[in-house]
Amino acid sequence: MKTPLPHLIVDVTLYPTDVGGRRSPTRAKWFICPCKLTKNADIAWDCRLYYDAPIAPGETRRGVGAVFLSKDGLPLFRQAGRFYLWDGRIIGEATVVEPTPLEPGPA
Repeated sequence: MKTPLPHLIVDVTLYPTDVGGRRSPTRAKWFICPCKLTKNADIAWDCRLYYDAPIAPGETRRGVGAVFLSKDGLPLFRQAGRFYLWDGRIIGEATVVEPTPLEPGPA
């Protein structure tokens, strides 16, 4: 699968398992999860995170590509600067490092 041009470049932190994070690392090259603007938000947008190696609970990974499957929330995430990763509960957070100026290709 070809990696699409990301909408955002983010630093991702997965919370440790003992404070509610995942029990296992993410898959090898990408991870799909709903993302929320606040921890208690009722609305979430699906996002695919692209990276070189799995991300383990408790780890922070710099420079991760984020592609939103629906672009309607993208301006909100760019403006917020931080968002939360949901997998049945909040499992981590992402901080926007740079918004990409180019329009990405299909996911």
